[in-house]
Amino acid sequence: MQTRMLGKDLQVSALGLGCMGMSEFYGPTDEKESISVIHRALDLGVNFIDTADMYGIGRNEELVGKALQGRGNKVILATKFGNVRGPKGEFLGVNGRPEYVHQACDASLQRLNTDRIDLYYQHRVDPKVPIEETIGAMSELVGAGKVRYLGLSEASPATIRRAYAVFPITALQSEYSLWTRDPEKEVLAVCRELQIGYVAYSPLGRGFLTGRFRTIEDLDTGDGRRNHPRFQEGNFQNNQRLAETVKQMANEKDCTPAQLALAWVLSRGTDIVPIPGTKHIRYLEDNIGAMEVCLSEDEQKRLDQAFPAGAAAGERYAAQGMQAINR
Repeated sequence: MQTRMLGKDLQVSALGLGCMGMSEFYGPTDEKESISVIHRALDLGVNFIDTADMYGIGRNEELVGKALQGRGNKVILATKFGNVRGPKGEFLGVNGRPEYVHQACDASLQRLNTDRIDLYYQHRVDPKVPIEETIGAMSELVGAGKVRYLGLSEASPATIRRAYAVFPITALQSEYSLWTRDPEKEVLAVCRELQIGYVAYSPLGRGFLTGRFRTIEDLDTGDGRRNHPRFQEGNFQNNQRLAETVKQMANEKDCTPAQLALAWVLSRGTDIVPIPGTKHIRYLEDNIGAMEVCLSEDEQKRLDQAFPAGAAAGERYAAQGMQAINR
């Protein structure tokens, strides 16, 4: 497994593992199989494991904590706070108040069954609390030895700069893929100026770019993607054509569509680390195969032309979700 650097000195595997779908959002889950996926990832050299306190309302952190028992010294563990949910899963808003930062971290440490989080993100920026206050509280966690490095997620360039002025930000985690190229406008440039690593979530377009979904009926009835704007009638058909382009080029290169899509994200810079999520070992192994796919300049140009910014039909999130990004 190759490695990449986030920020100035956090070395991680070039491909991480997103664990969200192991507990919620993407249909039925199986804890035993999910733990097997995490173990297999570690065996294959993936040491960058990503979760958040909101995934499964804490259950995902508990699952990850269980899977990592006895293996913690080999792992770079990342989690997030800030998106607050009620006991029934309802979204209650974003909380970036200093006292909540400390409460959330202590709760995550307990669920993860660890005494230190390697990379701690603010999951979304709280518009009611100055970012300086939130980052100040997060920096206190570093001073207390509870956290090693700090990160932000879906923050605007201006917010990133303000946060960095308080304490060094090691990584920004935001969506980035062939069908979500928004970071190329400004965010990536700011990250590179400040030497902040970029962690790309949903690098496979929530699975759409793998070519597995021919119709909306291919998704389980409880799969949250059925309500995602890009999976809706009309948008689905337009985006299906984009997925066909990936499939065609993958066939030409004798690799899978997932490997091609991940290879493109990996090719965008050595400071970018994709964290594709999966709850199945076969998809994990397929994703890791992307490390062996090298795109030529001509192939990168073909993909750039086929996937210009804004090519995907539909917003990245429903209305409420869109309001919470780029703050």
